[in-house]
Amino acid sequence: MKDINPSHQNEVSIRELLDQYVRYWYLFVLGVIVMLVGAVIYLRYTTVLYQSKATVIIKDEKSGGGAAELAAFSDLGGFLNRFSNSKIENELAIFNSRRIIKEVVKELDLNVVYESVGTIKTTEVYENKPFLVRFLSFSDSIGNKNIPKLFIEAESQTTINIEIENSGIAETYNFGDKIKLPFGTLTVLPATNGDVMEGILGKTYAVKYHDLEKVAASYQQKINVLNEIKNSNVVLLSMQSPVPAKAEDFIDELIFQYNKDAINDRGQVAKKTSDFIDSRLAIITRELDSVEGNKEQFKSKNRLTNIEAQAQLVLETASEFDKKEFDIATQLSLANTMIEYMEDTSTNDLLPANIGLEGEGLGESVANYNALVQQRNRLLKTSTSKNPVVINVNQQLEGLRANILSGLKNKTEGLKISMRELNYQESALNSKLTEVPTQEKIYRGIERQQLIKEQLYLFLLQQREEASISLAVTAPKAKIVDQASTAAVPVAPKKMLVYLGAGLSGLLIPFLFLYSRKLLNNKINNRRDVELALPNLNVIGEIPRLSKGEDDLVRINDRSILAESFRILRTNLQYLFINKLSPSNTANTVFVTSTIKGEGKTFVAFNLALTVALTGKKVALVGADIRNPQLHRYLSDDKKDMKGLTEYIIDDSLTLQEITAQSRENDHLSIVLSGTIPPNPAELLMSNRTDLFFSQLKENFDFVVVDTAPSMLVADTILINKLADVTLYVLRANYTEKRLLEFVNDAVADKRLNNVALILNGVSMNNFGYGNKYGYSYSSEKRSFFKKLRNG
Repeated sequence: MKDINPSHQNEVSIRELLDQYVRYWYLFVLGVIVMLVGAVIYLRYTTVLYQSKATVIIKDEKSGGGAAELAAFSDLGGFLNRFSNSKIENELAIFNSRRIIKEVVKELDLNVVYESVGTIKTTEVYENKPFLVRFLSFSDSIGNKNIPKLFIEAESQTTINIEIENSGIAETYNFGDKIKLPFGTLTVLPATNGDVMEGILGKTYAVKYHDLEKVAASYQQKINVLNEIKNSNVVLLSMQSPVPAKAEDFIDELIFQYNKDAINDRGQVAKKTSDFIDSRLAIITRELDSVEGNKEQFKSKNRLTNIEAQAQLVLETASEFDKKEFDIATQLSLANTMIEYMEDTSTNDLLPANIGLEGEGLGESVANYNALVQQRNRLLKTSTSKNPVVINVNQQLEGLRANILSGLKNKTEGLKISMRELNYQESALNSKLTEVPTQEKIYRGIERQQLIKEQLYLFLLQQREEASISLAVTAPKAKIVDQASTAAVPVAPKKMLVYLGAGLSGLLIPFLFLYSRKLLNNKINNRRDVELALPNLNVIGEIPRLSKGEDDLVRINDRSILAESFRILRTNLQYLFINKLSPSNTANTVFVTSTIKGEGKTFVAFNLALTVALTGKKVALVGADIRNPQLHRYLSDDKKDMKGLTEYIIDDSLTLQEITAQSRENDHLSIVLSGTIPPNPAELLMSNRTDLFFSQLKENFDFVVVDTAPSMLVADTILINKLADVTLYVLRANYTEKRLLEFVNDAVADKRLNNVALILNGVSMNNFGYGNKYGYSYSSEKRSFFKKLRNG
């Protein structure tokens, strides 16, 4: 009785699933070995990548006043914060710009690659170059886009052989010669190190010139520029390369070029400020000369010498007002000048910085405006004006410029109000000067104008000196924290991951192969497949697949697996006769059929008859497949032409004894051949003589085995199946398609076949029984693979 415990069924199912793969353990072992060998070869010849890193800090170069100035432009606070936050991203974009990287490639000559040609692998040479190739000019028809690779071999200390790739051109030249080739002109210079020259003699090196733009684009993809610490100015530059020294030089040179570009930007601001101050100095000089001339003319005309003493007391009282008026007038003049300058220029021009304008936040705003202009100009070098980043910066510039101009105008209005207030107070004071001559009033005005111009002139001279100093300063913008260095351990390929991947692939590939083969296999393989498709039918026997040359008959005292399988079949068959339809005192009748031809029903029928005959019972084997007779191959040649079942049915005079032949394999086995192939086999089997034939067989024999026709192809078996006590349905492993089992199920359900039991023929040893852990050969113990390894 079958165990129907669900947990047990699930356990068995998992075991069977695992067994389907474990039985092919040698494929998994072979797969792992092959993939590990492949991994070793891959690691031996693949290019190793190292990671080089450098760390810098971007200096914050803010200029302008302090917190008091910033308060005057508090309405710009949100904008300034956004500018500060985006500044580091802008600097990262400059680091990774093609313009800067192109300068690095050009400076280090990275577009010319030197390689040592090996038998299998070609290795790049960077530090100890065997020679230097200088490309002087290129042909107009080719340009520098498609320069072929050159193979150069140093034949001696002074001569080299140059071969052009895929051209067949190879000639010998001297070091330093001006060499003219089809694509242009070049010269080859020897290495300065004599030891290097000694080591390269006889070796071949490949030299390839690459387009500068393409190389810059390639390095732009390779370099990684990151803001390592959030909300800080720390920048990490890293790059992976098979040549660590090359990557380190590239990163160091990139930092240098960045600083050089920043210094040039600062110089532009300082020069613009200096030019502005020079223009203002020229104007102030002319105005000062005019005021001094007016003063001289006034004193000469009025013959004045020391009129100050006359109003000394009043002047002392008015000195405070004069000082305030002077300060306001100076600031008003500078503010108006700045407004005029901003109205005459565009957003593309830098604003003069540090010209002496007082105001909370004005100097900071001008500095931020200039920084944005420089940033926008640097972005335009690597992108167009339609770039979203450039558009955003332009919008920021327009907003900041408008705010600065608005602040200046507001400041001017405030200064004018202050000036009117001072004038009102001064008029009250002037009423006290009624006794002072009119000349004194005019002279005081002239001196005041002179003092203002002198102070402004001196102030501009001081600012020009500061601008000159700023122009001369070349401090780098990026402070190097850690210079470029390379880790000793390569980042790729990672050996452990490669070996792990190879091992997993070695297991996965056989698994996928077996799994795919299982998915694509539409044939039954083992007992489990049959039981799943036909759960209502019993499999009472499994016949092993025979090797080529192996005996296919059951012999006397046979201990083979084939013989044991038929003995088990014979034993299991006895339980099926308990409910047989014919009388119990008659012979047991077994029909052997199959779905299609080639499933081994004749082989099963003959060996079953032999196995039953070994018990001493009289057994008759009948060939009822009258369309395709096969039993004659088991008779001697002199009996193959005997009359059979067909003649018996047609000829009423024939007796059973006349068509019965003795088997040469066993004296207890008699064989009745099919006879001549008739034109109407179905009608022939439906005659009364057929029933008479089987009745006589059952009376004269103890056991009757009938080899019938395939049930799905013809109706013969179904027509005479009512005469069978048991119908053995033969299926063949790796031959019978699973879809054919539907016919078996339908035939049993429709009762076209009686008392059906299944036999699985041609089962491989791997699929025998429920996994064939033990098998049939119990006469001698078979040591397992691990026991053999342990015991030797």
